[in-house]
Amino acid sequence: MSGVLAMILAGGEGTRLMPLTHSRTKPAVPFGGSYRLIDFVLNNFVNSGIIKIYVITQYKSQSLMMHLKKGWQVSGLSGAFIDTIPAQMRVSKEWYQGTADAIYQNLTFIKEQYPDEVCVFGSDHIYKMDVRQMLAYHHDKDASLTVAAIKMKSEECAKKFGVIEVDGDGRMIGFEEKPEHPKEIPGEPGYSLVSMGNYVFKSDVLCNELEIDHEKENSSHDFGKDIIPKLFPTGKVFVYDFSSIEIEGELDFAYWRDVGSIDSYWEAHMDLLGKNPKFKLQNPKWPLHTFYPPLPPANFTDTDDNESTVSSSLISAGCSIDGATINHSVLGFRVFANDGAQIDGSVLIGDNIIGKGAKLRNVILDRYVEVAPNFTLGYDKQKDDELLNDPKNKLIVRSANGIIVVPQHARLGF
Repeated sequence: MSGVLAMILAGGEGTRLMPLTHSRTKPAVPFGGSYRLIDFVLNNFVNSGIIKIYVITQYKSQSLMMHLKKGWQVSGLSGAFIDTIPAQMRVSKEWYQGTADAIYQNLTFIKEQYPDEVCVFGSDHIYKMDVRQMLAYHHDKDASLTVAAIKMKSEECAKKFGVIEVDGDGRMIGFEEKPEHPKEIPGEPGYSLVSMGNYVFKSDVLCNELEIDHEKENSSHDFGKDIIPKLFPTGKVFVYDFSSIEIEGELDFAYWRDVGSIDSYWEAHMDLLGKNPKFKLQNPKWPLHTFYPPLPPANFTDTDDNESTVSSSLISAGCSIDGATINHSVLGFRVFANDGAQIDGSVLIGDNIIGKGAKLRNVILDRYVEVAPNFTLGYDKQKDDELLNDPKNKLIVRSANGIIVVPQHARLGF
């Protein structure tokens, strides 16, 4: 893996995840109680033995850079690094104009490493992937570019993902970026093959194509809109089937979810829960590293009036459950749930205080949210509407599927 360089695109603004992205970039959004979204792609590379990694940042990147500094420092290994590259306007006085431009403006860092292959991956998807298997496929096909792809229901990928056509040898023969009516997989009506936004390039091909693209005035400088459509007709672009991936210690390893919206973010959390979760965080043969603050184990105590009850949930370090009921929920670091509180189908990102007798259902609380005693949210639509319509609560939102999201530092019911 010494000849492989990873470039992770982590500059996403994440407007559809507001208010979770009000003060942080999308890849820095907490996930699964103990992690950040970017941790999953980083673990994929590190567990694959690829430890030459640049993380390209842009919007509201401070919390992301602090997370990487505290949790992802590599030292003592010759040639190994995980470094952030902030937007520096190296080419013009503008922000990155597209995903391809973000890489182009940092070509110097690529050339300094003399890689054979460059992996250009996104940073805000939940999945596990042994990148070595995709690289082996790339080498076997002698591809200029290999694109990772996954099968998805056509109605779910419309206007969201690049849609791919392949021949029997895995060669890309068609590509359309975010079509309104995605082409279906032959013989599989209702399903389309979509790009995961993960690419493996021959290094010289990548550098050459980006330099050509930079000179085009009418280009949007984007991999999906410009680079891939130009390259695949040459016949050297292949498609890697993500469902063929194998992860030691897991039977169902082809899970992949884009968390581009509040509903998909909440659903991805629910996929972590239950007797047979769709996505397992626990696998000693594929450890998921992150930054863990110095906290004690979660504490569960009973009161004179209530026993603490937890079912089908993930509870992070530093939490204190004091006579509360937690069901089908994910609690991040330092959540305090007091006597008689009920939390159901919810995601509490951390540093939350839930007052006595308070009830939460199908909600997401960002950090430092405090809920007053006996306050309810997610049970009475009329009462919830009053909260949402209050001008003081303009950052509180309700998703299309009814998930209520409360921004940082909000105090509910006080």
